[in-house]
Amino acid sequence: MGEIHHADHGWVTPAVSYFVACLGAFVALRSARWALVSQGRTRVVWLLFASTSLGAGIWSMHFIAMLGFSVTGVEISYQPALTVLSLLVAVAVVGVGLFTVGYWRRRPALSLLVGGLTTGLGVAAMHYLGMAAMVLPGRLGYDHLTVALSVAIAVVAATAALWAALNIRGTLAVLAAAPVMGVAVCAMHYTGMAALSVRLDYSHSTQGGVMALQFIFPLGVGLGCYVFFGSLAFAVSPSLSTPQPLLVGPAAPLPARPARASRAARGPQPDRVPDRRRPLGGAGTRN
Repeated sequence: MGEIHHADHGWVTPAVSYFVACLGAFVALRSARWALVSQGRTRVVWLLFASTSLGAGIWSMHFIAMLGFSVTGVEISYQPALTVLSLLVAVAVVGVGLFTVGYWRRRPALSLLVGGLTTGLGVAAMHYLGMAAMVLPGRLGYDHLTVALSVAIAVVAATAALWAALNIRGTLAVLAAAPVMGVAVCAMHYTGMAALSVRLDYSHSTQGGVMALQFIFPLGVGLGCYVFFGSLAFAVSPSLSTPQPLLVGPAAPLPARPARASRAARGPQPDRVPDRRRPLGGAGTRN
Protein backbone atom coordinates (compact mmCIF):
# COMPACT_ATOMS: atom_id res chain seq x y z
CA MET A 1 0.00 0.00 0.00
CA GLY A 2 1.25 3.45 -0.87
CA GLU A 3 1.50 6.13 1.81
CA ILE A 4 -0.89 8.96 0.86
CA HIS A 5 -0.40 12.67 1.64
CA HIS A 6 -3.19 15.19 1.03
CA ALA A 7 -1.41 18.47 1.76
CA ASP A 8 2.21 18.34 0.61
CA HIS A 9 2.38 22.16 0.61
CA GLY A 10 0.74 22.64 3.98
CA TRP A 11 -2.43 24.73 4.04
CA VAL A 12 -1.64 26.52 0.76
CA THR A 13 -3.52 24.20 -1.60
CA PRO A 14 -6.55 23.66 0.69
CA ALA A 15 -6.86 27.41 1.30
CA VAL A 16 -6.53 28.40 -2.37
CA SER A 17 -8.93 25.64 -3.47
CA TYR A 18 -11.47 26.80 -0.89
CA PHE A 19 -11.21 30.39 -2.10
CA VAL A 20 -11.78 29.30 -5.70
CA ALA A 21 -14.83 27.25 -4.67
CA CYS A 22 -16.26 30.27 -2.81
CA LEU A 23 -15.65 32.60 -5.76
CA GLY A 24 -17.35 30.23 -8.21
CA ALA A 25 -20.30 29.78 -5.83
CA PHE A 26 -20.70 33.53 -5.30
CA VAL A 27 -20.73 34.32 -9.02
CA ALA A 28 -23.09 31.42 -9.71
CA LEU A 29 -25.56 32.41 -6.97
CA ARG A 30 -25.73 36.02 -8.13
CA SER A 31 -26.06 34.99 -11.77
CA ALA A 32 -28.80 32.45 -10.98
CA ARG A 33 -30.74 35.11 -9.07
CA TRP A 34 -30.62 37.50 -12.03
CA ALA A 35 -31.68 34.66 -14.31
CA LEU A 36 -34.85 34.16 -12.26
CA VAL A 37 -35.98 37.74 -12.89
CA SER A 38 -34.97 37.75 -16.57
CA GLN A 39 -36.74 36.48 -19.66
CA GLY A 40 -35.85 34.96 -23.02
CA ARG A 41 -32.26 35.01 -24.19
CA THR A 42 -31.11 37.04 -21.17
CA ARG A 43 -32.20 34.27 -18.81
CA VAL A 44 -30.35 31.68 -20.89
CA VAL A 45 -27.16 33.77 -20.83
CA TRP A 46 -27.34 34.21 -17.05
CA LEU A 47 -27.90 30.49 -16.49
CA LEU A 48 -25.05 29.57 -18.82
CA PHE A 49 -22.72 31.94 -16.99
CA ALA A 50 -23.85 30.55 -13.62
CA SER A 51 -23.33 26.96 -14.82
CA THR A 52 -19.86 27.69 -16.18
CA SER A 53 -18.82 29.60 -13.06
CA LEU A 54 -20.02 26.97 -10.59
CA GLY A 55 -18.79 24.00 -12.66
CA ALA A 56 -15.40 25.57 -13.33
CA GLY A 57 -15.11 26.64 -9.69
CA ILE A 58 -15.77 23.12 -8.42
CA TRP A 59 -13.43 21.57 -10.99
CA SER A 60 -10.67 24.08 -10.22
CA MET A 61 -11.13 23.49 -6.51
CA HIS A 62 -10.66 19.74 -7.04
CA PHE A 63 -7.48 19.96 -9.09
CA ILE A 64 -5.90 22.76 -7.07
CA ALA A 65 -6.38 20.55 -4.02
CA MET A 66 -4.88 17.65 -5.99
CA LEU A 67 -1.68 19.67 -6.45
CA GLY A 68 -1.05 18.90 -2.79
CA PHE A 69 -1.80 15.19 -3.19
CA SER A 70 1.05 12.71 -3.36
CA VAL A 71 1.96 9.08 -2.80
CA THR A 72 5.38 8.42 -1.26
CA GLY A 73 7.95 7.43 -3.88
CA VAL A 74 5.50 7.75 -6.80
CA GLU A 75 5.24 10.31 -9.59
CA ILE A 76 1.63 11.22 -10.45
CA SER A 77 0.46 12.46 -13.84
CA TYR A 78 -2.95 12.88 -15.46
CA GLN A 79 -4.66 11.73 -18.64
CA PRO A 80 -5.64 14.91 -20.56
CA ALA A 81 -8.78 13.38 -22.13
CA LEU A 82 -10.35 12.26 -18.84
CA THR A 83 -9.32 15.50 -17.14
CA VAL A 84 -11.08 17.63 -19.75
CA LEU A 85 -14.08 15.25 -19.70
CA SER A 86 -14.40 15.77 -15.94
CA LEU A 87 -14.55 19.54 -16.53
CA LEU A 88 -17.22 19.18 -19.22
CA VAL A 89 -19.26 16.88 -16.98
CA ALA A 90 -19.08 19.37 -14.12
CA VAL A 91 -20.28 22.30 -16.25
CA ALA A 92 -22.93 20.29 -18.13
CA VAL A 93 -24.55 18.60 -15.14
CA VAL A 94 -24.47 21.75 -13.01
CA GLY A 95 -26.13 23.45 -15.99
CA VAL A 96 -28.89 20.83 -16.02
CA GLY A 97 -29.61 21.52 -12.37
CA LEU A 98 -29.62 25.30 -12.77
CA PHE A 99 -31.79 25.23 -15.90
CA THR A 100 -34.22 22.90 -14.10
CA VAL A 101 -34.62 25.41 -11.29
CA GLY A 102 -34.61 28.37 -13.69
CA TYR A 103 -37.39 27.12 -15.97
CA TRP A 104 -39.47 24.71 -13.86
CA ARG A 105 -40.90 27.30 -11.50
CA ARG A 106 -44.46 25.99 -11.27
CA ARG A 107 -43.35 23.23 -8.88
CA PRO A 108 -40.43 24.78 -6.98
CA ALA A 109 -40.03 21.98 -4.42
CA LEU A 110 -39.85 19.26 -7.06
CA SER A 111 -37.55 21.29 -9.31
CA LEU A 112 -35.26 21.92 -6.33
CA LEU A 113 -35.06 18.20 -5.52
CA VAL A 114 -34.47 17.19 -9.15
CA GLY A 115 -31.95 19.97 -9.72
CA GLY A 116 -30.10 19.26 -6.47
CA LEU A 117 -29.92 15.53 -7.11
CA THR A 118 -28.74 16.01 -10.69
CA THR A 119 -26.14 18.63 -9.77
CA GLY A 120 -24.86 16.65 -6.78
CA LEU A 121 -24.43 13.48 -8.81
CA GLY A 122 -22.65 15.53 -11.47
CA VAL A 123 -20.24 16.98 -8.91
CA ALA A 124 -19.51 13.48 -7.59
CA ALA A 125 -19.03 12.19 -11.15
CA MET A 126 -16.59 15.03 -11.83
CA HIS A 127 -14.61 14.16 -8.70
CA TYR A 128 -14.26 10.46 -9.45
CA LEU A 129 -13.59 11.06 -13.15
CA GLY A 130 -10.80 13.39 -12.09
CA MET A 131 -9.45 10.67 -9.81
CA ALA A 132 -9.67 8.12 -12.63
CA ALA A 133 -7.55 10.46 -14.75
CA MET A 134 -4.57 9.93 -12.44
CA VAL A 135 -1.71 7.89 -13.87
CA LEU A 136 0.59 6.18 -11.36
CA PRO A 137 2.27 2.79 -10.94
CA GLY A 138 -0.52 1.16 -9.02
CA ARG A 139 -4.27 0.76 -8.63
CA LEU A 140 -6.77 2.93 -6.81
CA GLY A 141 -9.18 1.44 -4.31
CA TYR A 142 -12.13 3.02 -2.51
CA ASP A 143 -14.08 2.40 0.67
CA HIS A 144 -17.65 2.14 -0.61
CA LEU A 145 -19.31 3.53 2.52
CA THR A 146 -17.12 6.65 2.47
CA VAL A 147 -17.76 7.08 -1.25
CA ALA A 148 -21.51 6.97 -0.60
CA LEU A 149 -21.07 9.58 2.13
CA SER A 150 -19.18 11.87 -0.27
CA VAL A 151 -21.96 11.54 -2.87
CA ALA A 152 -24.56 12.37 -0.21
CA ILE A 153 -22.57 15.47 0.79
CA ALA A 154 -22.42 16.54 -2.88
CA VAL A 155 -26.20 16.17 -3.30
CA VAL A 156 -26.94 18.08 -0.08
CA ALA A 157 -24.47 20.82 -1.02
CA ALA A 158 -25.92 21.20 -4.51
CA THR A 159 -29.49 21.30 -3.17
CA ALA A 160 -28.50 23.91 -0.60
CA ALA A 161 -26.85 26.05 -3.29
CA LEU A 162 -29.93 25.92 -5.51
CA TRP A 163 -32.18 26.67 -2.55
CA ALA A 164 -30.01 29.68 -1.74
CA ALA A 165 -30.37 30.94 -5.32
CA LEU A 166 -34.15 30.71 -4.98
CA ASN A 167 -34.61 32.10 -1.50
CA ILE A 168 -31.79 34.26 -0.13
CA ARG A 169 -32.25 38.01 -0.13
CA GLY A 170 -29.62 40.72 -0.30
CA THR A 171 -25.91 40.92 -1.02
CA LEU A 172 -24.90 39.99 2.52
CA ALA A 173 -26.96 36.80 2.28
CA VAL A 174 -25.13 35.80 -0.90
CA LEU A 175 -21.79 36.60 0.75
CA ALA A 176 -22.79 34.31 3.61
CA ALA A 177 -24.08 31.52 1.37
CA ALA A 178 -20.99 31.34 -0.88
CA PRO A 179 -18.52 30.35 1.91
CA VAL A 180 -21.01 27.75 3.17
CA MET A 181 -21.17 26.29 -0.33
CA GLY A 182 -17.36 26.37 -0.48
CA VAL A 183 -17.17 24.40 2.78
CA ALA A 184 -19.62 21.82 1.42
CA VAL A 185 -17.68 21.37 -1.83
CA CYS A 186 -14.38 20.97 0.04
CA ALA A 187 -16.02 18.56 2.49
CA MET A 188 -17.21 16.44 -0.43
CA HIS A 189 -13.73 16.46 -1.97
CA TYR A 190 -11.81 15.50 1.14
CA THR A 191 -14.40 12.90 2.14
CA GLY A 192 -13.93 11.31 -1.27
CA MET A 193 -10.16 11.47 -0.82
CA ALA A 194 -10.49 9.78 2.58
CA ALA A 195 -12.08 6.82 0.81
CA LEU A 196 -8.99 6.39 -1.39
CA SER A 197 -6.28 3.80 -1.04
CA VAL A 198 -3.40 3.08 -3.44
CA ARG A 199 -1.97 -0.37 -4.04
CA LEU A 200 1.42 0.08 -5.71
CA ASP A 201 2.26 -2.07 -8.70
CA TYR A 202 5.38 -0.95 -10.57
CA SER A 203 4.52 -3.22 -13.50
CA HIS A 204 1.49 -1.04 -14.16
CA SER A 205 1.93 1.20 -17.21
CA THR A 206 2.30 4.94 -16.58
CA GLN A 207 2.35 6.04 -20.22
CA GLY A 208 -0.03 8.66 -21.56
CA GLY A 209 0.04 10.93 -18.52
CA VAL A 210 0.96 14.60 -18.33
CA MET A 211 2.35 16.27 -15.23
CA ALA A 212 -0.10 18.47 -13.35
CA LEU A 213 2.02 21.60 -13.54
CA GLN A 214 2.31 21.18 -17.32
CA PHE A 215 -1.39 20.72 -18.06
CA ILE A 216 -3.82 21.09 -15.16
CA PHE A 217 -2.23 24.15 -13.59
CA PRO A 218 -2.36 26.29 -16.79
CA LEU A 219 -5.93 25.10 -17.45
CA GLY A 220 -6.95 25.89 -13.89
CA VAL A 221 -5.37 29.35 -14.09
CA GLY A 222 -7.21 29.99 -17.35
CA LEU A 223 -10.56 28.98 -15.85
CA GLY A 224 -9.86 31.04 -12.76
CA CYS A 225 -9.12 34.08 -14.90
CA TYR A 226 -12.35 33.49 -16.83
CA VAL A 227 -14.43 33.44 -13.66
CA PHE A 228 -12.61 36.40 -12.11
CA PHE A 229 -12.68 38.69 -15.15
CA GLY A 230 -16.18 37.57 -16.06
CA SER A 231 -17.41 38.46 -12.59
CA LEU A 232 -15.49 41.74 -12.76
CA ALA A 233 -17.14 42.63 -16.07
CA PHE A 234 -20.61 41.94 -14.67
CA ALA A 235 -19.76 43.73 -11.43
CA VAL A 236 -19.08 47.04 -13.17
CA SER A 237 -21.91 46.71 -15.71
CA PRO A 238 -25.28 48.02 -14.53
CA SER A 239 -28.42 46.20 -15.63
CA LEU A 240 -31.17 47.75 -17.72
CA SER A 241 -33.56 47.80 -14.77
CA THR A 242 -31.26 49.20 -12.09
CA PRO A 243 -28.23 51.51 -12.09
CA GLN A 244 -26.55 49.33 -9.47
CA PRO A 245 -23.76 46.93 -10.55
CA LEU A 246 -25.07 43.41 -11.06
CA LEU A 247 -22.73 41.38 -8.85
CA VAL A 248 -21.71 43.82 -6.13
CA GLY A 249 -24.92 45.84 -5.95
CA PRO A 250 -28.14 44.75 -4.24
CA ALA A 251 -29.35 41.26 -5.09
CA ALA A 252 -32.04 40.92 -7.72
CA PRO A 253 -35.56 40.81 -6.25
CA LEU A 254 -37.06 37.39 -5.80
CA PRO A 255 -39.77 36.57 -8.36
CA ALA A 256 -43.21 36.21 -6.85
CA ARG A 257 -44.50 32.67 -6.56
CA PRO A 258 -48.04 32.15 -7.84
CA ALA A 259 -49.16 30.22 -4.74
CA ARG A 260 -47.95 32.93 -2.36
CA ALA A 261 -48.43 36.03 -4.44
CA SER A 262 -50.26 38.86 -2.75
CA ARG A 263 -53.79 39.84 -3.83
CA ALA A 264 -52.41 43.06 -5.25
CA ALA A 265 -49.82 41.18 -7.31
CA ARG A 266 -52.53 38.87 -8.72
CA GLY A 267 -54.63 41.83 -9.79
CA PRO A 268 -58.34 42.52 -9.19
CA GLN A 269 -60.45 39.46 -8.45
CA PRO A 270 -63.58 38.67 -10.51
CA ASP A 271 -65.96 39.31 -7.59
CA ARG A 272 -64.55 42.84 -7.25
CA VAL A 273 -64.97 43.81 -10.87
CA PRO A 274 -67.90 46.24 -11.16
CA ASP A 275 -70.84 44.97 -13.17
CA ARG A 276 -71.10 47.39 -16.08
CA ARG A 277 -74.33 45.77 -17.28
CA ARG A 278 -76.31 46.91 -14.16
CA PRO A 279 -78.59 49.88 -15.07
CA LEU A 280 -77.71 53.17 -13.46
CA GLY A 281 -81.21 53.62 -12.09
CA GLY A 282 -81.34 50.30 -10.26
CA ALA A 283 -83.03 49.68 -6.95
CA GLY A 284 -79.91 50.41 -4.98
CA THR A 285 -79.22 53.86 -6.49
CA ARG A 286 -80.30 57.22 -5.20
CA ASN A 287 -82.13 59.68 -7.40
